[in-house]
Amino acid sequence: MGMEVLPVSIRNLDKIFNPHRVAVIGASSNPGTVGYSVLRNMINASFNGVVYPVNPKRESVQGIQSYPDVASLPRTPDLAVICTPATTVPGLVRDCGAQGIRGLVILSAGFRETGAEGKALEGEVKAAAAEFEGMRIIGPNCLGIIVPRIGMNATFAAGHPADGNVAFVSQSGALCTSILDWAVEEGIGFSYFVSVGNMLDVDFGDLIDYFGEDEHTRSILLYIESVTEARKFMSASRAFARSKPILVYKAGRFAESAKAASSHTGAMAGEDAVYDAAFRRAGMVRVYEIGDLFDSAELLARIRPPSGSRLAILTNAGGPGVMATDALIARRGTLAPLAAETLAKLNEILPRFWSHGNPVDVLGDAPPERYAAALEILLADPNVDAVIAILAPQAVTDPTTTAHEVSAIATKSPKPVLAAWMGGRLMREGVELFNRAGVPTYATPDQAVEAFMHLVDYARNLELLYETPREIPVRFPLDQATIRTQVAPLLRKAEILSEADSKKVLAAYGIPVVQPLIAGTADEAVAAAKKAGYPVVLKILSPDITHKTDVGGVALGLHSDDEVRTSFARMLDEVRARRPKARLEGVTVQRMIDTSRGFELLVGAKKDPTFGAVLMMGMGGIAAEVYKDTTLALPPLNERLTRRRLESLQSWPLIEGYRGRPGADIDLLVETVMRVSYLVADYPEIKELDINPLVASPDEVVAVDARIVVDQEALKNPPRPYSHLAIRPYPEGYTRQATLRNGTKVLLRPIRPEDEPLWHEMLAVSSRESIRFRFRYLFKESTHQMAIPFCFIDYDREMAIVAEIEDGGRKRIVGVGRLVVGPDPTTAEYAVFVADPWQNQGLGGVLTDYCLEIARNWGVQVVTAETTPDNVRMIAIFQHRGFKIEHRTQDGVVLAQLLQGSPSP
Repeated sequence: MGMEVLPVSIRNLDKIFNPHRVAVIGASSNPGTVGYSVLRNMINASFNGVVYPVNPKRESVQGIQSYPDVASLPRTPDLAVICTPATTVPGLVRDCGAQGIRGLVILSAGFRETGAEGKALEGEVKAAAAEFEGMRIIGPNCLGIIVPRIGMNATFAAGHPADGNVAFVSQSGALCTSILDWAVEEGIGFSYFVSVGNMLDVDFGDLIDYFGEDEHTRSILLYIESVTEARKFMSASRAFARSKPILVYKAGRFAESAKAASSHTGAMAGEDAVYDAAFRRAGMVRVYEIGDLFDSAELLARIRPPSGSRLAILTNAGGPGVMATDALIARRGTLAPLAAETLAKLNEILPRFWSHGNPVDVLGDAPPERYAAALEILLADPNVDAVIAILAPQAVTDPTTTAHEVSAIATKSPKPVLAAWMGGRLMREGVELFNRAGVPTYATPDQAVEAFMHLVDYARNLELLYETPREIPVRFPLDQATIRTQVAPLLRKAEILSEADSKKVLAAYGIPVVQPLIAGTADEAVAAAKKAGYPVVLKILSPDITHKTDVGGVALGLHSDDEVRTSFARMLDEVRARRPKARLEGVTVQRMIDTSRGFELLVGAKKDPTFGAVLMMGMGGIAAEVYKDTTLALPPLNERLTRRRLESLQSWPLIEGYRGRPGADIDLLVETVMRVSYLVADYPEIKELDINPLVASPDEVVAVDARIVVDQEALKNPPRPYSHLAIRPYPEGYTRQATLRNGTKVLLRPIRPEDEPLWHEMLAVSSRESIRFRFRYLFKESTHQMAIPFCFIDYDREMAIVAEIEDGGRKRIVGVGRLVVGPDPTTAEYAVFVADPWQNQGLGGVLTDYCLEIARNWGVQVVTAETTPDNVRMIAIFQHRGFKIEHRTQDGVVLAQLLQGSPSP
């Protein structure tokens, strides 16, 4: 079993972001030094706490009493800000640790960013910090941090931003200074402003966890150059994306991989596309202009995401409506098709010459009442997901009163309303009115559409995070030991597997293949062709040739012995001429797949240095690298994730069936891609994989050509299971059998998103009392939104073990035990629920014992639980297992706590 829990910890980050005492080590009275600027900023920002300047050469610094070292300080600081030369930092870290200081911000530069010597010095800092349990470090080589709410500006930047609800985290110190300058000018506020520098300790994942829990933060903005600890980053982002929008700007979009790729997938799945897939899977919104970060953050924190991408455009002038439509179509949005009833109502209130469609042009002479009436009608249309209201200054326009009317409607509407009030002085009062009412306002229709599409992206990403997958029959043996006996020897045969061996690996996972027959001579090729059945395909067999077509190494549609002989000789001559140094081992012969009714796809995988295994799917065949109609996804994939990625392809309408041409068997295609996902997840030894083409037709989905590149390092030093994945797959290893008191056989296993319908059924047969015991409140019926935190879990952070039985030929979930790891991974919360018909059979105890066993394997030292005083059965279960019970009568709760290692019966 032995699942590893992430080092997800916000432990001691309060020491950094909410300190009562701060030491500035290297504080100076010399203007132009970092130590001068930091102390000056702390003073000018009116820090709520105490500041201790530390300078061994001065009795006072900037008029404040100074101390020669941290040992001389009258009280132990929560935070030390280090502004001294890099070579002094390891010693200062030890000094701070010895005095009990557990929060450090190291501004000093001169570490790994400077080369090998600096990298070694950074290693010394890390080693020094490791001597003191719980020490947390931001930096080194950073600008520092600002918390406006408590008046803390521990940076050497100019300017103090206002307090706000946006946490800004940047890898670039230079960008921080310009953003700060701009924010002060624009009056934009922050809950936190953090320059992370080299991320020796505290990284993006830690900060997302911390700010995600913070009541003062409504949205999180990230400026990312590179991600470390991808698994932690993904886990933290997925945990908070639903409750707090996370927007990201990724620098270096067009950086090319320095290493030449050995496959289509390796060549086409560039670094930026992988980051894009990761952000999407984590539920983040990616923006491509720094200026969009703050507008979009405010928008996403304030406006409920739309239920779809269908936009209605309301305007008082034709031109701006056309501009908005162009911008929407360019960004792959949808112009809402107005319902007949909507058109009829608009006809009743609008002049004869209105546009009679979407965009809805209410004409330039529209008074505020006409404009507002049209907006209400559009918002009532079931085909409309959001409205952009555009107003251009006309001779009789009343922008202020119109803004008042629009605001009154927008603030009551469950659908988003965005405004584009075009113009300057005349529009200013209306724009201010919108700002006070919380209606997002933009200077141009294009900007409003861009903001709307960020809302759509956010909604789509959240939907993917929490969409219940269908049960799709992907059933192949889960006995990985048996499968490995087939696959492992093949992976050891060569760095680049032959087509035949690559297809044997695929076949082990139930992926349909056209198995090639190897022929070293023309006679052997003829014999193989007869065995395969005409027509056949000949392909050159060489470990040195990736793209066979490019060197004349493919012959299609051979119908006779003579054609096979002729093609064999011609092919070897041509390939020798084009690639004289390539090792030629003959040809492969396989039956010709009829592609006239099918569609050629490419399905592949590669190991990204940051995010590990990445899956690619898209248009295949010889045109794959010309059209580049591809999409990426991070495994593991379920049915919904797979289908959504396929639907994102521009060629999807062709795959589904187009203009009388039959579509592919979509369920079989989805299943095949999922099988590839499982294969890649199970074998970190696979460095690159190509199936090209994968022919998908109405009758079959079959791999016609395949190639696997093996990671030799992973073969020599096998990594931890699933460490090559940014998202932990479903933990099959936690499945076991149990028997209840009445003899009922129960399967204990981790919950899956697919279990949501069974979860609802379990609650439906439970009493109001049982539901109150578990959820602490009553509800009429369970909903999808309620199910999300219980069925859609991150197996790196929590575990929910369901008890599944067979009842009347169908599966039922009859109980759930849930273990949630806290910010400190040595603590966890536990809860258990058993449906009424299966109570009093010992199931609560069975689930509790198993979850406590999992907690011990994770290294959890303290398990806590909470229930009500009248839940006597649950209290008895806890008492029987050695929990310490505390009755809090005033709060109406019972707290139970178990110290792992304490005696248990």
